[in-house]
Amino acid sequence: MKLPKGKKIYFSSDNHLGAPNAESSIARERIFISWLNHIQKDVEVLFLLGDLFDFWFEYKTVVPKGFVRVLGKLAELSDQGVEIHFFTGNHDLWVRDYFQKELGFIVHHEPQDFVLNEKKFLIGHGDGLGPKDIGFKRMKKVFTATFFKWLYRWIHPDIGMRIGTYLSLKNKMISGEEDIIFLGEEKEWLVQYCNKKQAEEKRDFFVFGHRHLPLNLPIGTDARYINLGDWITHFTFAEFDGKLLELKKWDF
Repeated sequence: MKLPKGKKIYFSSDNHLGAPNAESSIARERIFISWLNHIQKDVEVLFLLGDLFDFWFEYKTVVPKGFVRVLGKLAELSDQGVEIHFFTGNHDLWVRDYFQKELGFIVHHEPQDFVLNEKKFLIGHGDGLGPKDIGFKRMKKVFTATFFKWLYRWIHPDIGMRIGTYLSLKNKMISGEEDIIFLGEEKEWLVQYCNKKQAEEKRDFFVFGHRHLPLNLPIGTDARYINLGDWITHFTFAEFDGKLLELKKWDF
């Protein structure tokens, strides 16, 4: 992918819209839309790295109520030609085909490699990567199993959404104390994952979400690991102008 002159690529993650309640979620949604309005003038590609919603489950003919403002804005950007890549997170695992058909998103369920202006990127949400988190990895296999999703779709949407929203909040998926403390590079499992992948194949940038903590760390001598933080307490994002990748804070 080659950026046209004056255009940029933006990265965002972990909005958790819908949590912890409708009132605070709508307030954060408006802040995020103000950022989308700001980047509209020069965005060429937008990467959304998961957990845009705190809980999302698509039935065959039903999608969750709400989020009309952000979905409408993203549809507008897509219609104007912005390429939008959506990575499913651990809160919006159950994307079916709504985003592709209605919004024109390109949906990814696993980390993907990209070459952007001759720079090599590995991009993903970040959940279940690295050497630990064994319990979550097992749980994710169950939740993404075709049989489990088929079974859940037999639950009435009013009940299914209520169950999913309750469990999502109960499991502390919104940024908690453990998400605002830097553990040190030797204990940060995404750093360990990036080092492992860098040893296998050289990249320039590793970009992930999930951690809820803005990070910009070296991987070896030639690469950087960027964690995007969140839109709950940090309101951070990354911007790539074709040469430099910068972690920034939205000043609303």
